[in-house]
Amino acid sequence: MSVNTVAPWTIRRIMELYDLPFMDLLFQAQTVHRQHHPANQIQLSSLLSIKTGACPEDCSYCPQSSKYQTELEPEPLMPLNQVLEAARAAQAQGAQRFCMGAAWRSPTEKQLDQVIDMVSAVKAMGLETCVTLGMLKDGQAERLKQAGLDYYNHNLDTSPEFYGQIISTRTYQDRLDTLERVRAAGLNSCCGGIIGMGESRRERAGLLAQLANMRPYPESVPINQLVKVPGTPLDQVEDLDPFEFVRTIAVARILMPTCAVRLSAGRETMDDSTQALCFMAGANSIFYGEQLLTTGNPQFVADQNLFARLQLEAAKTTLSEPPLSLEQTRPRAMVEAL
Repeated sequence: MSVNTVAPWTIRRIMELYDLPFMDLLFQAQTVHRQHHPANQIQLSSLLSIKTGACPEDCSYCPQSSKYQTELEPEPLMPLNQVLEAARAAQAQGAQRFCMGAAWRSPTEKQLDQVIDMVSAVKAMGLETCVTLGMLKDGQAERLKQAGLDYYNHNLDTSPEFYGQIISTRTYQDRLDTLERVRAAGLNSCCGGIIGMGESRRERAGLLAQLANMRPYPESVPINQLVKVPGTPLDQVEDLDPFEFVRTIAVARILMPTCAVRLSAGRETMDDSTQALCFMAGANSIFYGEQLLTTGNPQFVADQNLFARLQLEAAKTTLSEPPLSLEQTRPRAMVEAL
């Protein structure tokens, strides 16, 4: 179980890790990784957008927001048979976890009923299940747990200090409240952020501090690289140095030794060498297949070829132990910033 047993991670301590010589940082991260995970195994997840676009939120990176003019065409909630068809295809290609995402601010009870049917059916296929549906109200996480949900994804996106420059329709505390509901229901949490939105290294450290100081920290931590979509406010932001992204993966691994650190959005723009460095830095989970929610993802065959060249193999499915009690898992918005 991902329980913190050391003093809280301050931003100063995290910045000291970031500032290490690159090779020293990777060596430390790989050492930590091998202490807690098989060295050459990668957990494979597949992600399907079950309801696309027309989201009322104004997340500056997201083409699904109704606030921006992008080429994305909104689509209604996908019928159950199409979801199961996609799940079977993902399972045939080796996926161990099937994740379903819906562009909602918060699901209604009727919408949740439909998603629960999907979760139960996918779970019956022998796949781990994960959903991301926006903010949850009281009792909704418990209903998802009863349906067989394994993970709930709800990213913090960035640090508290930078958050207001990215989103105005949902507060940081709103996100923490949903994560608290997820924990209280006994669900595993999938929670990470997006790198390369114009934030400073210190603000990247602030995001990782928030994640690492949760009690416990998330079982799954997706690290996304910004995908710049024309029509969104961030489509002209300066590209992130690939080595800075690898550093972030390495620091995340050191801070959260037992979690799955996942390469998520943005992997399509990474060359094989950068991905290999990310695996060296401690990434041990990927989304793979043809597409994430609304942006491209490396093709299945390309991923298989890369795994063969690096002599990596798909990890066996092993769910985490049940999370801690509510009193032990209350997210904390305040981190000492020394």
